[in-house]
This record gives sequence, structure tokens and C-alpha cells, in this order.
Amino acid sequence: MNIQKKAQKGFTLIELMIVIAIVGILAAIALPAYQDYIVRSKMSEAMVALSEAKTTVTEYVASTGTVPLTADVTKFACDATVTDVDSNMCGPRSSDILEKITITTAGNIVFIVAEVYASVWTGGDPVDGTVGTFQLVGTKSANNATMTWECTGGATMVLTGAVDSKYLPANCR
Repeated sequence: MNIQKKAQKGFTLIELMIVIAIVGILAAIALPAYQDYIVRSKMSEAMVALSEAKTTVTEYVASTGTVPLTADVTKFACDATVTDVDSNMCGPRSSDILEKITITTAGNIVFIVAEVYASVWTGGDPVDGTVGTFQLVGTKSANNATMTWECTGGATMVLTGAVDSKYLPANCR
């Protein structure tokens, strides 16, 4: 008597269900992390605009030895084509992500504030009017014309709220 064994081919239903469950768990973990990564990459546009203003202010302080007055914001506008002096706006930097950059000074301290549309991290309409802020705070040293800068997650003089720290660039968290 000859009994031949047939080799098993394919996967069982249980094996397929286990693989689908593992893929689902990995997707549930990876998707939120990916979405946060996308928002942080969009925030880099605002960080570049802040850095541009920071460089200009630092050069001003290095050459004059003093912190500029808020009224002198036109001397370091990010985009010299238009500057709204009344609101200390640093040029027309409006985009789908960045509403504006403002620069103010208080004594030896300079505040460069980025206002970013909340839709960047909520997925809403880019012009929904709700903005969050983060800022660079520069302090002039007492004995020379150098500036030290710190990035923080919100502006105290703007009543729009701070950007959640998980969305800020790495050097601001």
C-alpha cells in the first residue's frame, strides 16, 4: 500500500490573521509619529524666517553695540519690500504656514516672534485665523556687543497661545 503525503501549501487562516494584526499594530504606532514629523517639517519654514531676522538683529547689535529700538524695526525687516511698522511686522512673510514675524525690544532683550497658523497642526483651513506662536529671545551681553539666543515655545506679548512643544523644531523643545 502506497500512501502519499500531500505537502501543505499556503497559509492557514490563523497565520494570516496574526500577520494582519501585527501590521495593524505597527500602523497604529507609526501613523501618529509620522503626522507629528510632517508638522515639525512644516514648522521649519517659520524657524528659517526667525533665523533670518535673528541674523539681521545680531549684525545690527555687533555693528552698533546697542539693541535697536522697536520703532527701528524697518532697519532689520526680513523682506524690505513692505514693512508694517505699526505692528512691528518683519516683512510680508505670509504663507499657508506662517502668518507673520514680529520683532520687539525691551532694554537689552529682543523678541522675534513667529505666528504660525494653527491649521498647520490641526489640519484645518490655512486661513482660519487661529495662530500659535514660538519665539527667539535674544539678550545682549552687558560688556560687549554679542547676543545670546534662546528659542522658546510661546510669546508672552501675543495673546494667541503657544505652539505645542512636540511640534517645535528640535532646538526649541
